[in-house]
Amino acid sequence: MNQDRTGAVNEAAQRLSPKIVAFLRDMIAIPSESAGERAVVERCAAEMRELGFDEVKIDGFGNVLGRMGSGPRVIAIDGHLDTVGVGDRGTWTRDPYGGVIENGVLYGRGASDQEAGVAAAVYGARIAKDLGLLEGISLWVTGTVMEEDCDGLCWQYILREKVIAPEVVVLTEPTNLAVYRGHRGRMEIEVRTQGRSAHGSAPERGVNAVYKMAPIVADVERLNESLAATADPFLGKGSVTIAEIRSTSPSLCAVADSCTVHLDRRLTRGETRDSAVKEIEALPSVKAAGAKVTVLSYERATHTGLVYPTDKYYPTWSIEEDHAAVRAGVEAAAGALQRKPDVGKWVFSTNGIATCGLFGIPSIGFGPANEIHAHTPDDQCPVDHLARAAAFYALFGAAYLEASRTEKAR
Repeated sequence: MNQDRTGAVNEAAQRLSPKIVAFLRDMIAIPSESAGERAVVERCAAEMRELGFDEVKIDGFGNVLGRMGSGPRVIAIDGHLDTVGVGDRGTWTRDPYGGVIENGVLYGRGASDQEAGVAAAVYGARIAKDLGLLEGISLWVTGTVMEEDCDGLCWQYILREKVIAPEVVVLTEPTNLAVYRGHRGRMEIEVRTQGRSAHGSAPERGVNAVYKMAPIVADVERLNESLAATADPFLGKGSVTIAEIRSTSPSLCAVADSCTVHLDRRLTRGETRDSAVKEIEALPSVKAAGAKVTVLSYERATHTGLVYPTDKYYPTWSIEEDHAAVRAGVEAAAGALQRKPDVGKWVFSTNGIATCGLFGIPSIGFGPANEIHAHTPDDQCPVDHLARAAAFYALFGAAYLEASRTEKAR
């Protein structure tokens, strides 16, 4: 990579670091749980306009999209603006919406997951424009919504409704400044047993659905252990766990007439929606109980009021380490970090389940902060990560075009 260009990018990113920090603190100060992102979307759009983006728009789903450059090669840098809630405030040692900075670390809900990535991407696009790095490129920064509630649904809307059509996507979820190239998929499954109520004083007159569920719970635990046999060398093993169990009954003095468990199923390479459902249906206890197995659906309105239904199936995805997008990511990261970056994968799920998993668009990840702090009361991002990430986003487009040319010449 051209050292003069890299030096200029890093210098610009460091110079703009205080503004990136201020922007991130503004976003953290705005509560923005899924379906309640309107205010933070408008704040992000205002920052894009202030920085002179060539186009800024909010789509029907409620995502904000800003474009720098007008070339034919369309690249998207994505980050979601919604966060999880704060939970029990007593577990926080700092104001979750205060954007407190201590010892070079910025704390607050969304700092790691993942408004820091959005803040750095917005400024990275400005740096790329200022330094002439967008020749032939239309660079879109997308501040997406509802990811925490239903990852990838925002991109299902963007791509199906033809809002934009990128050829490659960079996901700004936290990677601790490593380049990531995939993660396991997931799905949400319910298993329901049917019973028959009777008065609690004479339970033998009824059929207790909880008792029918008990051997299923044990079988699910054993199934998780057996999934180690199908582990993928890169993504690891699939997993299944019971996230919730509930029952119904006419009263607390009656036999339970239904019982339902909610399964969190993580999918490794080679596992599919159908294979995961068949595994559950094939469990001896499920067969014996005549239990019903269902893949759940999602139909919650966004902050614009739009309902965009989808099944809760989020496919596994990964791209190979020698893919042009990964090579470009490594090149851009080396320039931003002044060292060779690590290459890995996320433990959790991202919008990549849609961009790459559903639609086959090559996607990689690079983001500030460490994913271990996501959803915790210590949610945080090192301040110095912001400038480094902004430099990466500024450098990626040109690196990708060069890597694409090299790939075609092979």
